[in-house]
Amino acid sequence: MASRPLHHFLAPTLLAIAACSTAAQAATYTMYKDPNCGCCDNWADHVREDLEAEVAINQNADMLAVKDEHGVPSQLRSCHTMIVDGFVIEGHVPAADIERLLEERPEGVRGIAVPGMPIGSPGMEMGNRSQPYQVIAFGDSGLSVFASYE
Repeated sequence: MASRPLHHFLAPTLLAIAACSTAAQAATYTMYKDPNCGCCDNWADHVREDLEAEVAINQNADMLAVKDEHGVPSQLRSCHTMIVDGFVIEGHVPAADIERLLEERPEGVRGIAVPGMPIGSPGMEMGNRSQPYQVIAFGDSGLSVFASYE
């Protein structure tokens, strides 16, 4: 059996990695936030840096209407709402979870959320302080834990 050069094995893997990062980078990111909220801007910077994405920010004093329009369950609401490739991202969701959502596109999931404003989540950094939190998937398939952070 003839041996194959290493690049025959690496090429598909490298293409898959490139496609994953391209999907997150190529997506359109639109964030809705109250004009008076500073942590939202910090979180948008996190998304820009980690995903190398452009984030359009829409100031909106009526965030309840935005959340209602995009079907964010009341128990999952936070301070800002982002729309990415048809998915809803609610609150201080880590960029890695957004990237995973865009890669996996789980059936029945309309979005992911970090309820409230947990200390230590992206945009809510306070030195070394942090509290455990979960990223919750929501949609037609109900609610489920997408990721957990300690």
